[in-house]
Parts: sequence; C-alpha cells; structure tokens
Amino acid sequence: MSEAALILIKPDGLKKSLTGNILTRLSETKLEIVGSKMVRVPRSLAEEHYKHLKDKPFFNEIVQYLQGELHDRKKVMALVYWGEDAIKKCRDLAGATNPEEADPTSIRGSYGRITTSGVYENAVHVSSNPSEAEREIKLWFSPDELIVDLYPKKEVVEKEFKRKLWA
Repeated sequence: MSEAALILIKPDGLKKSLTGNILTRLSETKLEIVGSKMVRVPRSLAEEHYKHLKDKPFFNEIVQYLQGELHDRKKVMALVYWGEDAIKKCRDLAGATNPEEADPTSIRGSYGRITTSGVYENAVHVSSNPSEAEREIKLWFSPDELIVDLYPKKEVVEKEFKRKLWA
C-alpha cells in the first residue's frame, strides 16, 4: 500500500554535513520524494511536533534540539517520502530511536549519539505510523508544497493575505 512518511534531517545531522549521506541511504528505499524544504523551526512548531512528549522531563530540551538551539543550526531539512510501505522502509533504514540500540549500519547507529544530559541526537526523525505521518506532514507542509495530493484539501480565497516577494 502506498503511504507517506515525514523525514526530518535534524540540526545535528545538518551540522555534521550528513545530508548527502542520509539522502543516499534513504534512496535505497526506492521511494519518491514528494516534498522537500529547509525550515527554520519556531518553538511553536517544535512543541506541536513533540506534543506527545510534553509531560516528559526532557521536553524542553528536545524542543530546543529540534529548533537547533543545541547545535547552532537553526534549521532542519523536512522531506516527504511516498510509496509502497514508506514508513516501514524509512524506519528500518533509520534504526532505533536510541542510537546505542540502533543497528550500527542504520542511520542512527552510524551517526547518532546520546548527550551527557540524555538527549538522543539521532540525526533523523521518521514518522512512526500512518496517522502520525498525516499529522506531521500537515504540520510541516501545506498542500501546495507537495507534488501529490496525499490528503483531502480545500481551496480558500483570502483577501488580506500577506506574503513576501522579491524586491
């Protein structure tokens, strides 16, 4: 069954110049990239992304991590991979969330680490299931930023819409 998965190359992956390595590994899935962008992550987006962890003692630190506050890389690369069993294929390549438990040949096993304060710097995020993938993709991307129609959408006309244009 075709499905979509959100992949985030996190600030530690960007700081270590691992983008090419990670994309090369993900190309093994033979999936299609249907959305891609660099994102400056505001606190509100990081908090919403990790809202399922809001009661954990490490919540503030993981939010700061995704914002790039811990690595002086205030951005992530957000991607949407689409195709047959996208979530399973991408998660298998990413490896376990805990880099010390991840297969050494996986992305997280190769490039991840645990900080002295206990934060998993695992270089990538991969959606965990189809409902989480939908929630995350809708959080990180608008329908116009994807080259396939993954989910139902509607068109609206906004009169007071402000946007930036090149001068």
